[in-house]
Amino acid sequence: MTSRVAAAIDAARAEGRGAFVAYLPLGFPDLQTSIDAAVALAQSGADILELGPPYSDPVMDGTVIQEATQAALAAGFRLRDTFTAVREITRRVDVPVLVMTYWNPVVQYGVDRFADDLLAAGGAGLITPDITPEAAGEWIEASERTGLDRVFLAAPTSTDERLELIVRSSTGFVYTVSTMGITGERAELDAAARTLVGRLREHASASPDGELRACVGIGISTADQIEGVLDYADGAIVGTALVRALRDGGLEGLSETARALAAGAVRAA
Repeated sequence: MTSRVAAAIDAARAEGRGAFVAYLPLGFPDLQTSIDAAVALAQSGADILELGPPYSDPVMDGTVIQEATQAALAAGFRLRDTFTAVREITRRVDVPVLVMTYWNPVVQYGVDRFADDLLAAGGAGLITPDITPEAAGEWIEASERTGLDRVFLAAPTSTDERLELIVRSSTGFVYTVSTMGITGERAELDAAARTLVGRLREHASASPDGELRACVGIGISTADQIEGVLDYADGAIVGTALVRALRDGGLEGLSETARALAAGAVRAA
């Protein structure tokens, strides 16, 4: 089964671009606005959408995203709203939608049930920041059954053995952590990201389709940073800058920021 996420990355590459992966938390500032915001991102140049159901203990998230997710929870967001949102977004735009979720809510919902409901809603797969491939047997089985992508995280501290396992277990792309720590904007991206992507490429043959696709996230907030990342990676993931744009400028501000970021994804000839 062809990965829609991998296809989106390949399509961007064919157009001389890197993939622009855009993150927003669901339910912020309310469910309908978060749906409209995701649609606006797709219409403003995002190749892949990464949507996060708010979680009460978001260990990876920086202040801007934490405040947004807390507001969404306070407004009454429920996990089932994830599928409502994905269904509405995929009905309106033809961009693959990945759900970025901590693992506990999936287990509580039921792994197979979550996979089936995400597939039925038109979702493309899951990004799972706090579960390793060794512990994800049930999810790997469910994703193979449904054709959903499974995106695992690789960090600069990962051993070569672990990187090979992550490459072998991931479909769509490998989420390459640019720097250790929480999400947020940084003035300079760590050189560790470039080194890590190089190390991942050494294990490309282990990838399910024999081709490694690496997208770099955490700390990317400007078009210049996207351009720098795409010098060595297949895609760049932006979150905090988009959440701030939505918070401060509404849908119009978000669209403007997304268009500026997408411009950074065009590779120089």
